[in-house]
Amino acid sequence: MSVPTTHLFGLDARALQLWQQRAQVLASNLANADTPGFKARDIDFRRALAATSSVGAPLHLAATDSGVTLQGTADTGTRAPLEYRIPLQPSLDGNTVNTQMEQSAFAQNAVRYEASLTFINAQISLLRTAITGN
Repeated sequence: MSVPTTHLFGLDARALQLWQQRAQVLASNLANADTPGFKARDIDFRRALAATSSVGAPLHLAATDSGVTLQGTADTGTRAPLEYRIPLQPSLDGNTVNTQMEQSAFAQNAVRYEASLTFINAQISLLRTAITGN
C-alpha cells in the first residue's frame, strides 16, 4: 500500500512546487524588465498554499472487482494564480518591473525553496533510518 506524498511530507512538497513556480514568474519579470508595457506578476504564496486543501483530497476510483478498494490523491496540476504587482514607480513605457525588487524577491524565493528542499531531504533521511535501522 503506497502512502501519498502529501501525507509523508505535509505541505513541504506543495510549498516546493509553489516556490518553483514563483521562481519562474520572477525570472520572467526580470527577463522582461526592458519590454515596453510588460506588467510584473507574482504569486500570493499564502493564498496559493491555503488553496492546497483541495489538492491531495481523497479521490474515489472505480474498481473492476467489487472486493477491491482503490484510493488515490487528486492532483489537479493547476498552477498558482498570478497577480499583478502594484508598481512603486511606473515607467513611461508602461513597464511595471522594478529590477531591484525582483532580484530581491528572487533571492528570497531561492532561500525559501532551498529550505523546503532541506526539510524534505531531512524527512527522507528519517524514513530511511526508520526503515533500515541505521
